[in-house]
Amino acid sequence: MNQETSIQSKSIQNTSIPEVSTATRSKKVAQKKKEAFSAKRDTSPRAQRTQGETKVKRELLINVGDFETRIALLEDDRLVELSVERPENERMVGDIYKGKISKVLPGMQSAFVDIGRDKAAFLHSSDMGHLPRDKNSSEELEVSDGGDDVSDSIVRKGKRVAIERALKDGQEILVQIIKEPISTKGPRVSTDISIPGRYVVMVPDSSGVRVSKRISSWGESRRLRSIVEPMRPEGFGLICRTESEGASEKELLADIKRLLKQWETLKQTIDTSPVPALIHKEQDMALSIVRDVINESMDHIVIDDRREHRQLVAYVRQIAPQLRDRIELYKGETPLFDKYEVERELEKMLDRRVWIKKGAYLIIDQTEAMLTIDVNTGRFVGKKDQEDTIFRTNIEAAKEIARQLRLRDLGGLIVCDFIDMYSRDNRRKLYETFKKELAKDRAKGAVNPVSEFGLIELTRQRVRPSLVQAFSEPCSCCSGSGRVLSRETMRAKIDRWFQRAHQARQYRDFHLVVNPSLADSLVGDGEPGSNRLRTIMKQNSVRVNLVRDTLISLQEFKVFEADKNVEVTEKYQSV
Repeated sequence: MNQETSIQSKSIQNTSIPEVSTATRSKKVAQKKKEAFSAKRDTSPRAQRTQGETKVKRELLINVGDFETRIALLEDDRLVELSVERPENERMVGDIYKGKISKVLPGMQSAFVDIGRDKAAFLHSSDMGHLPRDKNSSEELEVSDGGDDVSDSIVRKGKRVAIERALKDGQEILVQIIKEPISTKGPRVSTDISIPGRYVVMVPDSSGVRVSKRISSWGESRRLRSIVEPMRPEGFGLICRTESEGASEKELLADIKRLLKQWETLKQTIDTSPVPALIHKEQDMALSIVRDVINESMDHIVIDDRREHRQLVAYVRQIAPQLRDRIELYKGETPLFDKYEVERELEKMLDRRVWIKKGAYLIIDQTEAMLTIDVNTGRFVGKKDQEDTIFRTNIEAAKEIARQLRLRDLGGLIVCDFIDMYSRDNRRKLYETFKKELAKDRAKGAVNPVSEFGLIELTRQRVRPSLVQAFSEPCSCCSGSGRVLSRETMRAKIDRWFQRAHQARQYRDFHLVVNPSLADSLVGDGEPGSNRLRTIMKQNSVRVNLVRDTLISLQEFKVFEADKNVEVTEKYQSV
């Protein structure tokens, strides 16, 4: 693969959208009648709303400040999702870069790509869908909805050629960010470029029409394919997003035309930009979230900034003009999030313990490898038998866990330790309830049934750091572990340090610098034998001048040689 083929798309001819014939329209009308029975049995969220089932009140609150923009999604007046964007940490998912391969790692089947940022981007062979594959392998295409991320992703299964045969150091390449930097890792990128619209995703250098797996109705899926296929521009693949469910032919056609025009503009930028360069920046957070969530089920959108309000109204007029009247400019004196009591919920969001109904609670612990959630009955003792109390606690816990995952934007491998239940029927009901609550989440995921140990394991898509990581930083004392060494342990460490110094017989006079609280612990309370420092000096034949320093942590101490005032802490820190 040369540079030219890795950067530029194949020459796309006849990109105009084909006309839809009268015969095709007549066929669609007949098809709709034929599928009327299937539509009645549709169990999708949109179908449920139209069939008169309990409607959830949904509101979107947008708070625009000088230093950050916050967007809160409320369901039945309860906060379920929060997104935060700050100028110094803008969202990157969906951005397209023209980069250069800095290093190919055959042993990891991956490569690092210089995209002009502090950290090189990580490209794995599984994210290189358009590269050649082994002739003897078959390819299976699956589609899942991307929610608020860049697009619905295409998962390609099959044996690919070795990455070292497809890429080489210094090669120019076009990539799109699919996962933001997390901790010490740089962004993850893909060579599958996709341009998301409201109803469809356009995939250059591809073919065919695919439908999101979240559209459960077979009849609706078939309807969308029959409408979109004649509209598909040559040289492009199209993916019908979840929001395309129920969309009209006119709406789908307008969306495809917008995306085609956007791609033509991007092609010109690709050809003229140097390396590395940002080719396309995703819409700001407010517009991208509105694009992904606004539909007939959204009752209200409230924004407290006049300029952003005008921009949002103009955007909604393009993509969903019938919903324009649901956008309101907030003019109240009370801050928007205080008015809707969102601020109170945000203050609890970093808590490790989360209270649920009737005194039960969750304990949420984040580690590098996984997230663990423990369910406890707490003060809830129930009114009937023990099994019923545990079952009711677990059901409420499942609902709250699903909400917390969305609210805190937690992802990766998650293990939920529910309280053990003897009844298999109760375990099944717990699993079904948990699955139903997780289905409300726009992030992709998978969940396993309750294990024999009462555990439920699940995964949730993680494309950016959780809000807990964004809102906080590791403790300078415990480095994020949540535990610090006891004073007795610190006294023992100091004792061992002076034992090593005594064995070396190099110095006899020292200054010991410690936190005032640890200093008090060393000198004792005046009772016989409580002065630990005096014992250290006597046993090791040294003189120690104790110095109290409020700036030093309880977890550390410093020792200086008294004559030259030179720090020697590291010298005798360990054997």
